[in-house]
Amino acid sequence: MKLASLSLAACLAAQMATAEEVSIALDWTLNTNHIGLIVAREKGFYEEAGLEVDILPYSDSASTALLAAGAVDFAYMTALGFMSTKAGGAEITGLWVTMQREAGRLAYNSDNSAITRPADLEGKTYAGFGSAWEDALISTMIENDGGTPNYDTVTLGTGAYEALASGAVDFTLEVATWEGVNSELLGRDQSHFVYNDYGVPEPQGGYIGTRTETLATAPERVKAFMTATQKGYAWAAEHPQEAASILIDAGDFPNEDLVRGSMRVIDEGAYLTDGTTPVGQIDLTRLNTMAQFLYDSGVLKDQSGTPLQWPGDVSDWVDQSWRAN
Repeated sequence: MKLASLSLAACLAAQMATAEEVSIALDWTLNTNHIGLIVAREKGFYEEAGLEVDILPYSDSASTALLAAGAVDFAYMTALGFMSTKAGGAEITGLWVTMQREAGRLAYNSDNSAITRPADLEGKTYAGFGSAWEDALISTMIENDGGTPNYDTVTLGTGAYEALASGAVDFTLEVATWEGVNSELLGRDQSHFVYNDYGVPEPQGGYIGTRTETLATAPERVKAFMTATQKGYAWAAEHPQEAASILIDAGDFPNEDLVRGSMRVIDEGAYLTDGTTPVGQIDLTRLNTMAQFLYDSGVLKDQSGTPLQWPGDVSDWVDQSWRAN
């Protein structure tokens, strides 16, 4: 038995010594959007694929910038981050998208009787993050509800949620699978409007991409990483609470109930899989529709700040050939 144990240990050591090292940068602090990456690492899916994966924590440098600069092999990116960077000419390619449904929504306090519809946001105060995307989204919702998109904006970052709870501002944007869950846990009575109900296209969210050069020169590495990643997310979709426990053990979460609650909402809301679309698959129609909305709204700009012109098609922004057998 002792010899067998030594032999096994030697085999594992040899396997790790020959494992190919790859890195992926996260778009934000560790959360349930990243759960498939952690599951794939902790359950050995990456190791089985011959990879040693370094999941880099969020830093002051955006994951898209790190990827474009060649500082990492892969990046987890917000939909806006990916599309803005790609439209700006960066040689990166999308391989995957995590959320099959839009998790973002516009939130306000339920006891604010002055707000019953998006048109009521005219003249109110919005707390946000300072991006052109936010203004395009909110203005579209107000206009499509018959209002005039005149409202005040204060840039508070994540402080927006406390400001809303205290009544210091009237509305903000939140993610249903995280901030929305946190508000419920804190007992906050808040309501929301769904973007897609008021003329904003519903995108998929949470892209994983690589450099276009890497895709051309190391397709087997890309396939190995993405196949193991898909296995991790598929496992998480089938075992949401077990996956939550794995994420909790791997991270530093002050409130474990937030992680478990988030995975419950992701599961019940069919965010990772809608039952028909394979986990992680990019819908080219939705990609094109959202990209055109961002172009038409003037959100996507060149380095001089001039809005970019719609190229007619952006399907070449992504490559899903790693899925082929």
